[in-house]
Amino acid sequence: MEQPCYKCGQLVEEGIPFCPHCGAPQIRVMIPAPISSLAASGDAAVLSHPSELASSQTVPALAVPVSWSQAVKPCAIAALIAALAIVLKLMVPLIAALGAGFLAVAFYRRQNPQVAIRAGAGARLGAIAGLFCSAMTAVLLALRVLILREAGEIRNGLLEAIQQTAARYSDPQFQGSIEFLRSPTGLVFMLVFLLICGALVLLILGTAGGALGGVTLGRGQRS
Repeated sequence: MEQPCYKCGQLVEEGIPFCPHCGAPQIRVMIPAPISSLAASGDAAVLSHPSELASSQTVPALAVPVSWSQAVKPCAIAALIAALAIVLKLMVPLIAALGAGFLAVAFYRRQNPQVAIRAGAGARLGAIAGLFCSAMTAVLLALRVLILREAGEIRNGLLEAIQQTAARYSDPQFQGSIEFLRSPTGLVFMLVFLLICGALVLLILGTAGGALGGVTLGRGQRS
């Protein structure tokens, strides 16, 4: 049995999920009008037979868009898990950032099983999780440094890295830059630079993890 596509009007065999002409999804969920408005119009047939609703009263089940207002909570939870894993050294930061994006899609899908999340939407969810993860990681690292008094250890690590870099180059101009980095101001500058680079890396990896989650987990339930 054939039925017209709601988008292009071409005849499509019943049971085919996508229109072969325009690619529009053919599986629909019914959105009935409020009972009060139907009763006022006297359309009792629609009330007794909701399956006979017109095409204009239905939407494709696979076309339900992502609600970004509902994306904050799952992204924040995924980011917090990744940030704790990074700060507590339970996981390599690169893996944790990828996991944050992937978990953001998984948590959103669990909260909204009817929504189809493609790679693009998954990447955006992952980017939000990556931003949250970078901010949470910075805050948690600062708390760890204050509680465990690791400021001296971090400073010594930065100075050692600068010293190793200086040993590889003998250019006088480069040595001047090295001397600046050894100063308190230079150490602060280097620390801020590393934090910014780390935030960008977490953002990129979170986006990649979200895109991967959209590809593997993103199909909505076809009900």
